Amino acid sequence: MRRSTFAYRIQNIKRHWLLLVMILPGIIYLFINNYLPMFGIIIAFKNVNFAKGIWGSDWVGFDNFAYLFQTQDAWVITRNTLLYNGAFIVLGTILSIAVAVLLNEVRKRFVSRLYQSIILLPYLISMVIVAYLVLALLNEENGFVNHYVLPWLGIDSVSWYADAGKWPYILSVVYLWKNVGYTCIVYLASIVGISQEYYESATLDGASKWRQVWSITLPLIKPTMVILVLLSVGRIFNSDFGLFYQVPLNSGALQTTTDVIDTYVYRGLMTFGDFGMSSAAGLYQSIVGFVLVLTTNAFVRRKDKDLALF
Repeated sequence: MRRSTFAYRIQNIKRHWLLLVMILPGIIYLFINNYLPMFGIIIAFKNVNFAKGIWGSDWVGFDNFAYLFQTQDAWVITRNTLLYNGAFIVLGTILSIAVAVLLNEVRKRFVSRLYQSIILLPYLISMVIVAYLVLALLNEENGFVNHYVLPWLGIDSVSWYADAGKWPYILSVVYLWKNVGYTCIVYLASIVGISQEYYESATLDGASKWRQVWSITLPLIKPTMVILVLLSVGRIFNSDFGLFYQVPLNSGALQTTTDVIDTYVYRGLMTFGDFGMSSAAGLYQSIVGFVLVLTTNAFVRRKDKDLALF
């Protein structure tokens, strides 16, 4: 039985050798770009001394990992990372689907393309420029909000860069403004692929637009929704470094609500130059993200096998 299976596989390889040669460049790229750098994992377990080299540096076990959990900031940065990314996943998914549904209702092709370009534009802007745009809006002395909007509403000026409590809302708005356009294009592509016969039949039955969205659009884009959420859950311990470092201008007064694992590690690396700690944090984020993807995929697979990634 084993011999027949082995012979069948060899025969299958000989039959499709040309296809295997075609995927070879992709495999080489994955190996060089995704697997070869994994050699750096050992740095997380070493006290790196460049005079001795990476292999010659002393092993320190899990001491580098202890740095993240023995400081008083460990709870704050873990809480911030999880809550921000959780909010981004939930709000981003809802807004992206809503925008995609609205764009799908625009019948004039030129207008639809124009709206898509305008919505996608923020995604293409560098986070450094976004940080200066936010500064132009919220600067205490001559920012647009303090200079025009708040006086018009009869409200006193606000020291935005000194009030940490307002930044969870500001960062959420900036993130959604920048990323919803990109994600909604993915959902729009799924919605456009839905057969119009479903909507025509629903219209004949007297279904309203809301009922069509609820009963046709959402169920049919559910696989796309699940895949995007699964991928987002896998990155829930990784943060948009530019968003959390550039936009608050690395202000120490805001770090209780803007500091996440990535910015904390970067700040520690710049201050102490500890490569082992930085590598340990990266490995910790990757392992937790991997476990979360497996757990979430197993949960989805238990509910509906067809919606799971694997």
